[in-house]
Amino acid sequence: MKIIRKIIEETDVLIKSDNEKAIKKALKSIEENRKLLKIYLKNYPLFLYSLTPVPAASNAPEIIKRMVEASNRAYVGPMASVAGALADLALEEMIKEGAEVALIENGGEIAVNSKIDINIGIYAFNSPLSKKFGFKISQKDCPLGIGTSSSKSTRALSFGEADAVTVMAENAAIADASATAICNVVKGEPEEAIQKGLNLAKKINGVKGVIIIKESHIGLWGKLPKLLEINGELNLNSF
Repeated sequence: MKIIRKIIEETDVLIKSDNEKAIKKALKSIEENRKLLKIYLKNYPLFLYSLTPVPAASNAPEIIKRMVEASNRAYVGPMASVAGALADLALEEMIKEGAEVALIENGGEIAVNSKIDINIGIYAFNSPLSKKFGFKISQKDCPLGIGTSSSKSTRALSFGEADAVTVMAENAAIADASATAICNVVKGEPEEAIQKGLNLAKKINGVKGVIIIKESHIGLWGKLPKLLEINGELNLNSF
C-alpha cells in the first residue's frame, strides 16, 4: 500500500492505493483537468466568482460539466465543487487502471473506492468533538464522495457558523457542493441551526448522509458509514 502527498499549484492532494500506476494516472488526471479548468476560467470569468449556479458553455470540458451538475443540485456557485470534481475524475482513472484500493483527498474532499476498510477522521476546528471520531469506509459504502465544509476555515467562503459539515454523497463533487450549501444555513442556536442543515441535506439529490457539528452539538441524518471513536491525534495513517 502506498500513500503520497503532492501539491499541484493550489491543489494539495493525498492519494492512497495498492496500485502505483493508478497513483500516477490520478496525478496526471489532476494536472490535466486543472489546465482545462484554468483555460475555461480565463474565457468565462463569471464561472469563477458566481455564488449561484452557472450554465456550462457548449464546448465545456468534463471537469466543468461535473462542477455545473453538482452546483445545480446544491444551488451554490460551481467553484464550490472544484476540489471534489477533480477528485472524482482522478478516482475514475485509478479504477480504470485496476486499483483495488483508491482514495483521493483533495483539500479535505474525498473520493474513495476500496475493497478493504479505510478509516477517515473528522476535524471540526474548535469544537470539543474535533478529532474524537470518524468513519470506517467499507466496500459496501463505495464508491463514495465525502465533502467537508467549515465556517472556521480560511480556505473557502462560508456564510454559516458550523464547526464542520461532512456530507456523504454519490460522488465527491456533489458532496463538496452540498457541504458548502448546508454549512451556509447552519446559523444561530446550535440545536436549531443543526436542524436547518439536516433539513436542507434531505432535499439535495445525491446526498446519502450528513453529520453536522456546531460547538458541542452534533446532528446526523441518512445512510452513514460505521462511526468510529478515535483516540489521539489524526495522522496520514488514519486514512
